[in-house]
Amino acid sequence: MSKSKLLVRDDEDPWTDAEVAEVESELTGDLDRLRGELEQAARDLADLLRDGVEGAGNDQADVGSKGLERDAEMSLAANQRELLYQTEKALDRLQNGSYGQCESCGKAIGTGRLMAFPRATLCLVCKQREERR
Repeated sequence: MSKSKLLVRDDEDPWTDAEVAEVESELTGDLDRLRGELEQAARDLADLLRDGVEGAGNDQADVGSKGLERDAEMSLAANQRELLYQTEKALDRLQNGSYGQCESCGKAIGTGRLMAFPRATLCLVCKQREERR
């Protein structure tokens, strides 16, 4: 699909090949970075879980501290998985030509918003409406 066919608002120029390449490059870089971070988080979590079993003689403060650290690692990994999913979804939309279309109202999200946050799936109006709920 021609990149100029990507949806834009009436007051915007069509996407240029350079803009599309920039967004695609940023998303691809994020994808690689997030996959690496998830692999590291999995190793860190495995270490924490192993230490929790091996350190059975730890006092309550050590056990509590390790529990908090484990919970933080699990939360971080969940956030990274969500970002990875959003990034993959954005790349898919870019490839199939639906990039830039609001998933709620179907109107254009806007190139400025997408250049600032390439994973955006909602136009500003729909995003504000969602946040008010």
